[in-house]
Amino acid sequence: MSFEYYTLGEDIADDKAPTGPINERWSQRRFSARLVNPANRRKLGVIVVGTGLAGASAAASLGELGYRVENFCFQDSPRRAHSIAAQGGINAAKNYRNDGDSIHRLFYDTVKGGDFRARESNVHRLAEVSVQIIDQCVAQGVPFAREYGGMLDNRSFGGAQVSRTFYARGQTGQQLLLGAYQALERQIAAGTVNQHSRHEMLELVIVEGKARGVIVRDLVSGEITTHLADAVVLATGGYGNVFFLSTNAKGCNVTASWRAHRHGAYFANPCYTQIHPTCIPVSGDHQSKLTLMSESLRNDGRVWVPKTGGDERAAADIPESERDYYLERIYPSFGNLVPRDIASRAAKNVCDEGRGVGPGGLGVYLDFADAIERLGREAVEAKYGNLFDMYERITGENPYEQPMRIYPAVHYTMGGLWVDYDLQSSIPGLFVIGEANFSDHGANRLGASALMQGLADGYFVLPNTINDYLADGPFEALGEDHEDVKSAQQAVTSRIEKLLSINGSRTVDSFHRELGRIMWEYCGMERTDAGLNKAIALIRDLKEEFWTNVKVPGTGAELNQSLERAGRVADFFELAELMCIDALHREESCGGHFRAESQTEDNEAMRDDENFSYVAAWEWGQGSKPILHKEDLNFEYVKPSTRSYK
Repeated sequence: MSFEYYTLGEDIADDKAPTGPINERWSQRRFSARLVNPANRRKLGVIVVGTGLAGASAAASLGELGYRVENFCFQDSPRRAHSIAAQGGINAAKNYRNDGDSIHRLFYDTVKGGDFRARESNVHRLAEVSVQIIDQCVAQGVPFAREYGGMLDNRSFGGAQVSRTFYARGQTGQQLLLGAYQALERQIAAGTVNQHSRHEMLELVIVEGKARGVIVRDLVSGEITTHLADAVVLATGGYGNVFFLSTNAKGCNVTASWRAHRHGAYFANPCYTQIHPTCIPVSGDHQSKLTLMSESLRNDGRVWVPKTGGDERAAADIPESERDYYLERIYPSFGNLVPRDIASRAAKNVCDEGRGVGPGGLGVYLDFADAIERLGREAVEAKYGNLFDMYERITGENPYEQPMRIYPAVHYTMGGLWVDYDLQSSIPGLFVIGEANFSDHGANRLGASALMQGLADGYFVLPNTINDYLADGPFEALGEDHEDVKSAQQAVTSRIEKLLSINGSRTVDSFHRELGRIMWEYCGMERTDAGLNKAIALIRDLKEEFWTNVKVPGTGAELNQSLERAGRVADFFELAELMCIDALHREESCGGHFRAESQTEDNEAMRDDENFSYVAAWEWGQGSKPILHKEDLNFEYVKPSTRSYK
């Protein structure tokens, strides 16, 4: 293990996590956490950054409790948050199908699916709360699919052998976000939430070691404003766009989290990125993003490639005897429902063997012929129609008549800011929820668990834990004349002036695209010692060129999307280096982190529980080497074992 790139700090622990029987820990914490009476809540202010499922539900819930909430998003409407793009469903341990599901099984599947790199206490809480989420959403009018008898329908998803995923055709994220948005709008109308669209957080205000506010830029006018409160909540999503090409919306970025990280918030497990197996393959160098096809398609679609490399026949001309349904062959127990990391690596392996399909051989078939024959086309249309329509609009191919072509792509990030059981970061008063934190998914997220975590954090967890911190408030009243506030304001204006003054010859997007190629090549689906060392050197050289040769036209006092992107890409450079350092130091394979040097004889991930059963929480090194703090992971209820889906 090389210490060339980092220094080792003291071990850390989650001192908020209760002990005792795991099914009693969340109840115990809710009772032991201090409360704030309704009259005092009206005196306390909370800033929530983000309006996705986590942010909108948190802002709505805190407003309902009576806190004064300031809510920010960079989109033109809270409804445009990236949660809207989630298609497949949301998990909950309701056991409506009577097929053996339970809170404990959802807990078990999530810990195992995360390759035993998640906290047991957090995951069990998530499984407990899941059953409440569905009731909450139904009460809000979310139009979940229903069976003939009127009960909510379920379908299966990767990593589970039970049907626990609730869905609204292929629009689950959109419908859930509209429910959260309506709850948010109710509080805006009631005056408890003040909503700011088209505003981007550029700095965190820290006063006497506590998070007390944010500096934001109006993306239309360019005006820089300061907003102060008693606590700050980040619900700003993941950092998959560090790869340039990903399934994330183009605006998704890491800036809010990275500003917090530079102020002392630990960044945990940044190398844990998820490569989703069910995406439309890259079609050319012109692309700026990739399109996700819902994992729900793997319920009825069968994944296959030709048995022989170089077979260029149309799919319909390849007889069954010459097809390799490789997931069903290698993993007979789970088949096409293996977790995402397993399915993605398997697709890469068959394409590396020369058996891929489509342009460049970078694709595998997802075939619905059997499902159409078994269920009928109308039934398939009812379940997946909008997804099939989207695929045809993008590719020009009719998936009812020929198989879809899919290939893995960057999707979700399991890493994020470190938080304790209360969802508070290492900076007092800074809480982090949803995909922006690291806490629930370990090294790999099971399908349909992102929406579950976002709503769990926003509706049920944060409102019960932030009280414990705010019980010490109201804190000292602050004005913009405070030295720490002025320092934060100056940091923002100086950074903008620097970006505008370089006046180089390369566009922001050219730097971002090159950074993405480096990350995909050396820190993507497969990582090696040599590749990661090379990536760190390339990233450092590219970052140096960026700060001397980037071209940002226009001014800061106007709508300037080049300036927006420049600030985000600058942060991506620093994050990318930390991701590679984290991947280099973790000399094992687990979940979405696959080191070629650490694999079994049949090419499966090989964990090293003795040396790496910990959370890697990185502290900003003040411009020098990052500092690694380890939080040991202890497993009492789901003992680490060889992760097999065969």
